[in-house]
Amino acid sequence: MPASRRVRFRFVLALLVAAPLCFAAKNFVKPVAKTAINYPAHDFHRDEKISIAADPYDTPEKAKIFSVDFAAHGFLPIYFIVTNDGDQPVSIAKLEVTLITANHSKLTPISPADLYRRLSNPQSNTRPSPIPLPHKVKTGITKKDMDEIESSQFEARAVEPHTTQSGFLFFDVSGISSLLPGANIDITGVADAKGNELMYYEIAVDKYLSAPQNP
Repeated sequence: MPASRRVRFRFVLALLVAAPLCFAAKNFVKPVAKTAINYPAHDFHRDEKISIAADPYDTPEKAKIFSVDFAAHGFLPIYFIVTNDGDQPVSIAKLEVTLITANHSKLTPISPADLYRRLSNPQSNTRPSPIPLPHKVKTGITKKDMDEIESSQFEARAVEPHTTQSGFLFFDVSGISSLLPGANIDITGVADAKGNELMYYEIAVDKYLSAPQNP
């Protein structure tokens, strides 16, 4: 094969190999979770050996993992991590998470169905978003958007010994003027292997805001 044809062949082959990789890179990939105590905003119960962390995705750099512009629709994704360093499983089937702002607004995670409705009809959200991200509201929702929402959700029902479960919770934060400074995240519904509910967890969001590594 002439040298010029060999060069052209290798170039075309490289394009064919790279194409599926570029396509795959556009798909949502959930972050690999560290143990919960390695996140700035966490609460660790030493006796039960359970730690829970919250990592808000409130900056443009962190929000790049999503193709959906949640901030444009007034939503805040929070990466939620539960680590069980004990020798017995814990149940989180009845988990309840509440984001309490400094102004005493109480926000609970929004369901995927409500996310779909808001994304399908952006005009229904007339309140401004408190998250200062540059965005342009996109109308409609695609199958890819729905797959991204479903695959990103925190859906664990239990945490086995010496393991970590993680996923995103989405909060409707439209109309909240001061969202994260001074806010707390309260968690109830964590139970031991016998079904006994453990003491509630409280995560101070200011720990996240003041962390040196926070972008």
